[in-house]
Amino acid sequence: MAELSQYVDLTDYSFLFAIACIIFNPLFWNVVARWEYRTRTLSRFFGSPHLACYVLGAVIIFLAIYRSHCFSEALSRQPHSWFLKREEFYYIGVALVASGGVLVISSFLALGFVGTYLGDYFGILMEKKVTGFPFNIMENPMYWGSTINYLGLALLGSSPAGLLLTAVVALCYKVAIMFEGPFTEMIYRNKAKSKKS
Repeated sequence: MAELSQYVDLTDYSFLFAIACIIFNPLFWNVVARWEYRTRTLSRFFGSPHLACYVLGAVIIFLAIYRSHCFSEALSRQPHSWFLKREEFYYIGVALVASGGVLVISSFLALGFVGTYLGDYFGILMEKKVTGFPFNIMENPMYWGSTINYLGLALLGSSPAGLLLTAVVALCYKVAIMFEGPFTEMIYRNKAKSKKS
């Protein structure tokens, strides 16, 4: 533990706040989306499921930008590792940010705004499962692309704290996937059943 404290200040407010933001984001959108699925409150309030989905999507985008800001702030206040300052880690960081960006952007283009931002919870269902790039190389490419971005930023910042925060991002996304995957499959099973009846 004493070894870790040389590289990560676990008592720093910005570090702890970044962890809180990382945990809050997927928790927020999962709770709100399930609440909408069960009650249709947002759709009624905004007068349309599409408009409600766009509003929730805008909130999620804002929260993601703020989370990234908090991540960067935490890194700037934490110790840097001379080992991670090696040139090869810099180039690995650049490659990770670029590949993570490709995964996130291509996922968004494949799903569209509504597909990306939980449209199925609003009753706006896709006709068929997206199987093209990047979904043909991995499940949940947007989540893993985002995680890869954070890993790249941690390496670019030579930040052990950034590596630790990236691990928190990966863990939170893994938990979110465990909840979202089966729930989304249930939504589409119900759609298939209603078409048959």
